[in-house]
Amino acid sequence: MIAFLRFIGILNASVWLGAALFFTFGVAPAFFTPEMKSLLGEIYAGLVAQAVLERYFVLHYCCGAVAIMHQLAEWVYLGKALHRLTFGLVMGIMAWSLIGGLWLQPRLKELHRIKYAKPEQFSAQQRDQAAKAFRSWHGVSQVMNLAVLAGLAALAWRLSVPSNGPRFSTTKFRG
Repeated sequence: MIAFLRFIGILNASVWLGAALFFTFGVAPAFFTPEMKSLLGEIYAGLVAQAVLERYFVLHYCCGAVAIMHQLAEWVYLGKALHRLTFGLVMGIMAWSLIGGLWLQPRLKELHRIKYAKPEQFSAQQRDQAAKAFRSWHGVSQVMNLAVLAGLAALAWRLSVPSNGPRFSTTKFRG
């Protein structure tokens, strides 16, 4: 059972990190290439990217839930104390993911809607303010995403490198 729990933890961290890297450096930039913008137009490329980003955050929530359950299973089943650093990494990544997906992403979606709204819906000044705010918040989301990637890399490292056991045995040898 120990090997199975370890495998689940490493597999989950690997999938989580791999998906985040692939999305960040492969999928997301593809929506804003000149080819995609000419095919869909800038507004629709952004809308499609937002739809995919919603799924990306669902992946974060699922992998985070598995990571938390894995930590708790090791604690309950193996009787191991929770590693503060590992558990803190998981909780920190989940917190950033929840903030990004439930608070920041809806805000960006609304700013995108205002930025590309018809002139009769919002004034030019409101659209310009939305565009500036969108750029600022998008920068914040990029920094948050890079922080999550760093946390995921650290988590994958922590789970893949076995922790050293106690240096000296606590059992007595009887002869």
